[in-house]
Amino acid sequence: MSLRTAGSVLVVFLWSVAVVLGQNGWSVTYPTQSMCVLKGSTVELSCSIRYPSGTVTSTYWFTKKGNPLSLSDDYKGRVTYHSDKKNGHTLRITDLRERDSATYKFRFITDQTGGKYTGDPGVTLSVTALQVKVTSTTLVTITCSTTCTLTDNPTYIWYKNGHKVKEDTSSLYSDYFNDADSYSCAVKGHEDLRSPAVCEYSTIVLSRPDLFHLSL
Repeated sequence: MSLRTAGSVLVVFLWSVAVVLGQNGWSVTYPTQSMCVLKGSTVELSCSIRYPSGTVTSTYWFTKKGNPLSLSDDYKGRVTYHSDKKNGHTLRITDLRERDSATYKFRFITDQTGGKYTGDPGVTLSVTALQVKVTSTTLVTITCSTTCTLTDNPTYIWYKNGHKVKEDTSSLYSDYFNDADSYSCAVKGHEDLRSPAVCEYSTIVLSRPDLFHLSL
């Protein structure tokens, strides 16, 4: 199942908790320090800046490599930028990949002497795929698992043999199953990013739930 879906968009604005570091009138304010989002979705990282005087001549987002993301082949065609008149800056990354997991920082330069500033600590982005994990054999308990805690308290949707059977805020699902049953999960609003199917009997993870077949 392909996880590349242009129509799947996860846009997260968390302005309630600000991270502000600065000196002498210079600062970068990040709305949050960490985010966890689904592979294949879209995310927006935001910040606002403050500086004592002058005009901003250059701005860019970067990771530990230090180069602007717009110059990186890894992000080619997947990043866009937006700035507003109130010194707000937004980085949008589409078709997220697990290798996009990193700490993103914002840097800006003004026309004043020494007018450069990098905002720490940045925003740590974790990108995760969904996976079903089987934790028992008779009364089966399965978990819709991610490598990080998803932002925004998601609602999980469970599928048995390709059919929706449950929708719940819990990532756990328990029931009695036949040997050939297969299960997968998704997050509400991102049903197109469904996990690979798993067969309880063999615990084989498949890449195409619609082609699932079990031979005994």
